[in-house]
Amino acid sequence: MWTCTDLLRCVPPMVLLLLATGPWNWFDLPTWCLVGIGLIFVLYGVLVPQWRYLVHRWEVTETAVYTQTGWWARERRIAPMSRVQTVDHREGAIARLFGLATVRVTTASSAGALTIEGLDQRRALDIVAELTRMADSVPGDAT
Repeated sequence: MWTCTDLLRCVPPMVLLLLATGPWNWFDLPTWCLVGIGLIFVLYGVLVPQWRYLVHRWEVTETAVYTQTGWWARERRIAPMSRVQTVDHREGAIARLFGLATVRVTTASSAGALTIEGLDQRRALDIVAELTRMADSVPGDAT
């Protein structure tokens, strides 16, 4: 999923690059430079998602939701169940093609929501139900 998404993000710059090197040759760049730029886009679309996959982690316990994300700078976040406000299930167009979904946990934090990406659709729905049940059983108003 991440590979397809990142490769699709590379399409507009690659189209511009192809237009710039066509008969108009807007930038007058040498061929080796254009090939290098094209390789950078392809490597970005293939290597970065693999790297993200190696780093992306999550865990749900009775007391908290833990996530680790990032491919260059890593971010580890912990959301105690007492701070969980909403739990959302999302399926983007590309994720649906692969049968995947994202769970988004909103908390009373200024850092924003925690996201768990690339989950099997059925597993994502189960996590949403489980987190909703657990957050509801914790006393307090999640603030």
